[in-house]
This record gives sequence, C-alpha cells and structure tokens, in this order.
Amino acid sequence: MKQDIPQGETANGVLAYHRIGGLIRRYRKDKGLKLLDLSEITGIKSALLSKIENGRMLPTIPTLFTIIQKLNIKPETFFAELSAEKHFPGYILLPAATYTAYEKEENAIGFEYQSILEQNFEGGAIQISLLTLKPNARRELVSTAAFEYVYVLEGQLRFQLEDKTFDLAEGDSIFFDGSISHVPINNKKKKVRLLVMYLFGKIAH
Repeated sequence: MKQDIPQGETANGVLAYHRIGGLIRRYRKDKGLKLLDLSEITGIKSALLSKIENGRMLPTIPTLFTIIQKLNIKPETFFAELSAEKHFPGYILLPAATYTAYEKEENAIGFEYQSILEQNFEGGAIQISLLTLKPNARRELVSTAAFEYVYVLEGQLRFQLEDKTFDLAEGDSIFFDGSISHVPINNKKKKVRLLVMYLFGKIAH
C-alpha cells in the first residue's frame, strides 16, 4: 500500500490527506465521468482508482498529479481544498442536521454512510461516520489506510477480519488496523447502526 505523499503544510493549514479520495470523486462526478471513464483517460486501473476514491489507499505523487491533470484541475486549487484550518476553538458543535450522506464503496449494497466530523490534529486526522447496514447488506472485503474503531449503536452483526469473525451486539466495539481486509455483515432482518471512527496517523508501539 503506497503512501508516498509527503507530510507538510500549506499557507492555510495542514493538508487533510484523508480527504483526497472524496475530493477526486467529487470532481469526477461534477464532470459527468464514470470510474471507467477516468480509468481510460488516466491509464490507471479502475480498481486502483476505486481504492483511492474510497479512502482505502493514498495515491503516489505521480498518480495523484496524473488524475488532477486529466480532470483539468489546477494543482493549487486541489491542494487549497485539502488544507485544514489550524485554529481550533476548543469545541465543535455537531447538530444531526449537519451530517452529510456520502458513498464510500460504489459496489456496496445496503451500506449508508453519514459523515459526522473530519478533523486534523498534530500528526494525523480523525474522521467519524454513522454507518447504517440494511438487512442483508453486502460488499467485498476491503482495506483502509487508517486505524478503525467500530461501535455498535443498534442491532447485531458479524464482523470479519480476514479469516477471523466476531459476533457483535449493541454496545460492543472493535478497534483494528484498517490495512487488514474487513467487512461488517448484517444477516439479520433488522437494520444495524454503527459509529465508525477512522484514525489517520501512527500509533506508538
């Protein structure tokens, strides 16, 4: 998994690297392009583009600049949108009405995400989402360039980490390295609601 984008700052703040994929997806859709269209004009395999857009991996610098160029985006415009303000007032109020629905895996069925918070801090960043799994929701195993914490708010599910499976009930949680292939499974007749936290950065051993 390549993560060759250098850490650094812009004039406006710290670069929010975890937002690269979502930003690329937004520009692609704004231009009316499908993933296969972007693959054709960039020469980058659609499977790799999907992982980048879904935050499953960070692109190398040449790959990122190829995508930016083929989408006709000025680099300064793109990186300006990645910059995060340094100032933190000490708290952030998050009304439910401000949660934003987004798509994380294009081929997933029954996975509904809402973004609650994306916040940079020294040495890393955190993204918090609500995930609703409809009955019989399904997708392939995936990996993520982050550590993940999953807390069960409602319902019961089975959580798969490569060849291991864990049964989780309301109030249970699991923390893991997102580079391990994983998928939450809802085989019940009721929906499952999860709080998912993505931690971008290094953990001291």
